[in-house]
Amino acid sequence: MAILKSILVLAALVGSVSAYPSPNLVTGYYTAATDPSKACRDNSGTYYLFTTGVGIRIRTSTNRVAWTDAGEVWPNGASWTDAYTGTSDGSLWAPDCTYISSTGTFWLYYSASTIGSQTSAIFLATSTSGASGTWTNQGLVTSTTSANNYNAIDPDLVIDGSNWWLVFGSFWNGIQLVPLNSSTGKLSGSSIYSLASWSNGIEGSGIFKYGSYYYLFASRDKCCLGTSSTYNIRAVRSTSITGPYVDANGASFASGGGYLVLETHDSVSPPTDEEPPACCV
Repeated sequence: MAILKSILVLAALVGSVSAYPSPNLVTGYYTAATDPSKACRDNSGTYYLFTTGVGIRIRTSTNRVAWTDAGEVWPNGASWTDAYTGTSDGSLWAPDCTYISSTGTFWLYYSASTIGSQTSAIFLATSTSGASGTWTNQGLVTSTTSANNYNAIDPDLVIDGSNWWLVFGSFWNGIQLVPLNSSTGKLSGSSIYSLASWSNGIEGSGIFKYGSYYYLFASRDKCCLGTSSTYNIRAVRSTSITGPYVDANGASFASGGGYLVLETHDSVSPPTDEEPPACCV
């Protein structure tokens, strides 16, 4: 995974690249994998991938190539999210997985909302096996309404030494960052930092630290329009996790800056909801 991190950072440093390597093919249960989490590897070497859907779909692999359907996080439904999905047992979005190897625990953040709504929430679940039906509902982490200028979806846990953070956001005022209690995974205080915005839409963010910089990745522009989608992944960096985030020219996302990492090319459709490629702590 360290090699993959280096590749992404190198791509960010050189800005727009003239050609992309073809994506590797995967096998097994890999279709309809919307908003995939980063792959969490447990202490036995099994990778777990979580995707948007009713109950949150689980896929497992021993090599990150051949994937197997492993059921749902919530096979019996998640009634506590109904107020945000507007229906009984609605689709849950953009799960984010982190595996803490020292305790053998999966931490899964996920969101509940409807298209175009700010009636949204981010929830937390934990499990010591990752298997369907073994997850404990740890409850609400944060939520938004139309009174807020940001939207509580697309969570990503960032662990920086002993400090835990949650980066999230979609459209409206863009990407936000809040501190978490590392014991509970819930909010620690009321501080919130606005990290990035973009007039044509920004979401699906993630942060990882490399050297002395924190790299903020996000998907910009419009998704979900098939080959007409304009989604592209860009990155900015900062020496502080709370920002300000800019590219090498000192330009922020809001001013049109950002290193181009990946966009539509050849026969490959626009990339969506990237996650920094780390699997475990």
